Amino acid sequence: MATIDTAESEYDPFEDFDRSVGIGVDDDPYPGFARMRASTPMFEPDPTARPRLFHAYSLDAVKRVFSDNATFSSEDAYTVGPVLGRTILEMDEPEHRSHRALVQQAFSRRVMEQWETDIVPPIVDGYIDRFADRGSAELMHELTFPFPVDVVARLIGLPRADVPQFHRWAVELISFRFDQERGLAASASLWDYLAGILAERRAAPADDFLSVLAQVEHDGERLTDDEIISFLRLLLPAGAETTYRGSSNTLFGLLTHPDQLDAVRADPALYPQAIEEALRWEAPLQFVRRRATVDTEVVGVPVPAGSIIACYMGSANHDERYWNEPDEFDIFRAPRPHVAFATGPHMCLGMHLARMETRVALARLFARLPNLRLDDSVAPSPKMSGDLMRSPSSLPVRFG
Repeated sequence: MATIDTAESEYDPFEDFDRSVGIGVDDDPYPGFARMRASTPMFEPDPTARPRLFHAYSLDAVKRVFSDNATFSSEDAYTVGPVLGRTILEMDEPEHRSHRALVQQAFSRRVMEQWETDIVPPIVDGYIDRFADRGSAELMHELTFPFPVDVVARLIGLPRADVPQFHRWAVELISFRFDQERGLAASASLWDYLAGILAERRAAPADDFLSVLAQVEHDGERLTDDEIISFLRLLLPAGAETTYRGSSNTLFGLLTHPDQLDAVRADPALYPQAIEEALRWEAPLQFVRRRATVDTEVVGVPVPAGSIIACYMGSANHDERYWNEPDEFDIFRAPRPHVAFATGPHMCLGMHLARMETRVALARLFARLPNLRLDDSVAPSPKMSGDLMRSPSSLPVRFG
């Protein structure tokens, strides 16, 4: 098994990655989305471009694309394939269905319940322990950023001492879009590191997520080493980065709406609807792409074969035809399905894990930190930002 190299340079991949996805740059895309939805649900910025590119802004348009995996392919629709390897994201039917049937066995209800009681709370509490006696904290750097990747590392069964470098590789991996050399190096390092651990689990299964992936079988098929390691490299950004932003967005929504914060703190039964409203209000990932396999149409707009459709979940979740005052955070609004985790065949496999982790984080924070509130003495005040991904700039809090 490859070892961790603890000698690090001054390079900070976390800051660079935030900058690459627009954190701190694009403050509020929703007025622009609303103008586009009022003009057309499908916008083509440059009709002379090849391949042709359409932006799907309405909920109907986005759901139409997501729901038809045959007409709208996921293959070649992502730009991080060189560092992740072939993953479930790029698969169409029937390959996608077969692969998903294998992988989802590791996310059984029984396993999820065990993680919720035995794995996630101690990890969250461990981070809260570091600032609980201080009376203040910056929750993004001290909790919501590190704990999800710690959960992934724990599920895989990694040594705790390896977690910081593991997290660094994860961020460098998905920074491939703006630093290909670092992204490819991180991908290779993760391959070497995980392949050694996988070989150990195949020889002697343990009580962890990686051992389940090494043993699962469906219709006589099993996952290869390539498929397992590619899935783990996908789980890092998908499971850790998205949960980090989703939990941060939920806390930001509540902390900036004290009446709703008080309601949730008083009634834990409100956690699920607070989480769903935050996912709708500020989807952690704002858009993904699909490719049309045949000449087709989306909400009445002709889309030629080969066209790329950018599906804006952030815009679709603010469609005023489905939500009143959609730009407002309101945990008491009537529930309606959103598309923060997509929908259809490629609906996010890890969405239940992400929701559970956020629910545990809320429960432990509210149980341990009385009178949790934004620290208004810290300037500048936190704000939401980002174009590809969305999250607050910071979450300074006081308590006690």
